[in-house]
Amino acid sequence: MARNRKNQSAAVRFGPALKALLICLFIGGSGVGYVWQQNQLLELGRQKAEKEKRLNLLRVQNSQLGRHLAELQSPKSLETRLKELNLGLSMAQPTQIVRLVDAPPTPADKSILSMHPAERQYAERRTAASPAP
Repeated sequence: MARNRKNQSAAVRFGPALKALLICLFIGGSGVGYVWQQNQLLELGRQKAEKEKRLNLLRVQNSQLGRHLAELQSPKSLETRLKELNLGLSMAQPTQIVRLVDAPPTPADKSILSMHPAERQYAERRTAASPAP
């Protein structure tokens, strides 16, 4: 006996249509996802280029400011500024400069250095307050 469409269930009639719809949604969704991903990559590339340009600008500006700082700290610039402000200061003469030589630590100093900072502070105060022999 031949089957009629009237005897088929609704799920059987809509099955191929549902499959076709799902395949179309998958292909369309994949296409939209691909376009969105490419757009994001393009946008991130633009942002990266802008950030690199800003970084190079800041590096140039930093080097210019470093040179300007070195110029302002130079003895010649400082002398000129002192003369402008009439402060009456001058460079120290070599005879006015006292150089201090740091002595190597003694065994007592080494024991103080190995202490906890709070204990070290107390020990330093105590040794400074005690009279010298």
